[in-house]
Amino acid sequence: MNFLAHIYLSGDNDLLKIGNFMADSVHGKRYLDYSGDLQKGILLHRFIDTFTDAHPTYRQSRRRLYEKYGHYAGVIMDIVYDHFLAKNWNSYSEVDLENYAAQFYQSLKDNFELLTPKTQNLLPYMINQNWLVQYASLQGLETILFQMDHRTKNRVHMHEAIVEVQLYYSELEHEFTLFMVELKAQCAIKLYELYEF
Repeated sequence: MNFLAHIYLSGDNDLLKIGNFMADSVHGKRYLDYSGDLQKGILLHRFIDTFTDAHPTYRQSRRRLYEKYGHYAGVIMDIVYDHFLAKNWNSYSEVDLENYAAQFYQSLKDNFELLTPKTQNLLPYMINQNWLVQYASLQGLETILFQMDHRTKNRVHMHEAIVEVQLYYSELEHEFTLFMVELKAQCAIKLYELYEF
């Protein structure tokens, strides 16, 4: 799961969302440098990644890309799953995606000093290109994959995966929908554990 899913699965708590969003740049035990909801967001992010990577439905989706893209098949599929979340957003949230994204961007700006340096550097690009909304269209998905290509020095030409995505589109969307039901339920349990103990 990529940015949009991680934020969405954090519920309505802004600091929890921020911790989850920036968790990829918090390594090892550095999460202990953060307190309260930020720390819980980082731990939730790690739980989501572990659950996703091990899940047979997600692995089935990823397998369709593995031969051509290798290790990057997982990176691509995380973004593709975000596409399906954004595309079907009204089934998951009562707040429309444009407003949801705008509120989250504002929350990041309001809490800028809490962000990791990597997240601070990323933020202007994310807001200017409106990544969270851009996920919703196939054209936006292709643009994001192209940008990922640039950041990884065009190692595997990730933007070409739009061909496989279109080829297996209905299967991938069905797999995402099934997987999301389980992931939401597991995240609810994890959040209960994080706030109970």
